[in-house]
Amino acid sequence: MFNKTLAGVILMIGLLVAQIPQALAALADFTDLVEQSIPAVVNVETIRFGTRPGERRQQRGEMPDDVPEMFRRFFDLPPFGEGSPRGQPDRRGGGSGFIISEDGLIVTNHHVIENADQVVVRLADRREFEAEIVGSDPEADVALLRIPAEGLPTLEFGDSRDLRVGEWVIGIGSPFSFEQTVTAGIVSAKGRTQQRQQYVPFIQTDVAINRGNSGGPLIRTDGTVVGINSWILSSGGGNIGLSFSIPIEVAQNSIDQLLEFGRVSRGFLGVGIEIITREKADALGLDRPAGALVNRVEPDSAAARGGIEVGDVIVSFNEQPIDVFSELPPLVGMVRPGTEVPVVISRWGERLTKQVTIKQLDDEPTRVAAEEGPDREPSNVLGLAVEALDSETRQRLGNPEGGVLITEVESDNAHRAGVRSGQVILMINNQSVSGMDDFRTIVEDLPEGRSVALLLHRQDGSTSFVAFTPEVAD
Repeated sequence: MFNKTLAGVILMIGLLVAQIPQALAALADFTDLVEQSIPAVVNVETIRFGTRPGERRQQRGEMPDDVPEMFRRFFDLPPFGEGSPRGQPDRRGGGSGFIISEDGLIVTNHHVIENADQVVVRLADRREFEAEIVGSDPEADVALLRIPAEGLPTLEFGDSRDLRVGEWVIGIGSPFSFEQTVTAGIVSAKGRTQQRQQYVPFIQTDVAINRGNSGGPLIRTDGTVVGINSWILSSGGGNIGLSFSIPIEVAQNSIDQLLEFGRVSRGFLGVGIEIITREKADALGLDRPAGALVNRVEPDSAAARGGIEVGDVIVSFNEQPIDVFSELPPLVGMVRPGTEVPVVISRWGERLTKQVTIKQLDDEPTRVAAEEGPDREPSNVLGLAVEALDSETRQRLGNPEGGVLITEVESDNAHRAGVRSGQVILMINNQSVSGMDDFRTIVEDLPEGRSVALLLHRQDGSTSFVAFTPEVAD
């Protein structure tokens, strides 16, 4: 009896083991998904016209034609009206795209079609069309094309906001001109940012993306598009598993505005923000280092009119929580100018909700400067020697409003936090420093053993908070 039972168990285990390869194959089987998606993915070829012999074409940044002849010769430019005796060939480039409407609307990247004189779209069935550029949004790296065709296959937009890290996704495109190439991987992270495109919370994947994949769709297993493949991070120019895609909601916003207005307008809050460290959180009265710390408020901006102040921590914008400061710009940029949104802030430990009417990104205001007379202050509990700003120094530093100048940093903790001589203290904790009197009064009342947050104006014109715990005197 025992032997029969054991034999049965062994047989069952053997059957299960035999089924593992088939189960794994089914788990990562994208064949139906690919067959469904490929017809709507296109190759985008761009042409920048060259010149015939004797013709010349003014390039961006090149001297205009009315430059005097003597200067043209000095810079080794051809004489006025003349070009290269051999001419210049056409320059070709390309990428990918995908069809979003049966009557020929196609989405791709802005950088794919930038400066193109002609755009040719090649469909999966080998038909080719010259495309019209409907509009382009450089900030989001989204462009919209149209081709004269009807009854085309399309891809549907999904929702990238409920993507989960670790979820399977595929990319389709034309890497190195190999059209209709399919690659697969997982979502590695969400909400990645880069300085040049701060209004895009990129989706990071390990899908193999290379030159020519730009503009192609990132597709989840339900067949919907959740992103547009945009760029890779690589030291050698090839894929190393760090690929970044534009969330489809960002692209949808650009597309809608391009179709309705012919251009894209973005919301502008009018604040400078920075990350919150553990020490800053302690100094600002937060229970954890989360949110976007406001280190600058532009005069007459949406933030200023809505009552947001330097030192506030934005913890929620338009009912979306802000855990990392880089999450705020994309949310602001998505709001149409003129829209009123709730902004939840923590002001030195107190939660407040401000109703803010978002302005347009282009309407950036000008900062107003203040003046101070000469005065000096010896070192203090902060371990910083400071003095009042004279007019010449204030102007040299970019006209910071108020503040006192740091002349010496004696505190090791302050130095480790990034405090340096030549910087200007604009605020200590939740109190603005307009001059030497404010500085003395605030410093005298600082509690011992607690972190202190300083808003500093740096010599490059930027402002940011630093936090440190002053050393307790023996």
